[in-house]
Amino acid sequence: METEFSSIRSAASDLAREKLAEDVRALIRDAEALLSATAGDVGGKADELRQRLRGAVDRAKASAAELQEQARAGARRADELIRAHPYESIGLALGVGVLLGALLNRR
Repeated sequence: METEFSSIRSAASDLAREKLAEDVRALIRDAEALLSATAGDVGGKADELRQRLRGAVDRAKASAAELQEQARAGARRADELIRAHPYESIGLALGVGVLLGALLNRR
């Protein structure tokens, strides 16, 4: 019985990617709100800043979409691994639960 711990680390990094993707989506929403709120401002410097911000928002949207797809792929890999090794997955989950329970009960 061999358990792939690299998959567990991959799942943790997938969760971090999903959190990052959510933060990027929130940043995009805020930047778009800022762009629409300052649309009435007139001035060369304001136009230049709006254009730069619009470019940054577009790049952030592309990055968020890529991160989201990577998170989905990681979730699919984890699902496939669990389905391929159900008893090992249950044993690992039980072991982690017992370890956490023991650590939390010590306090």
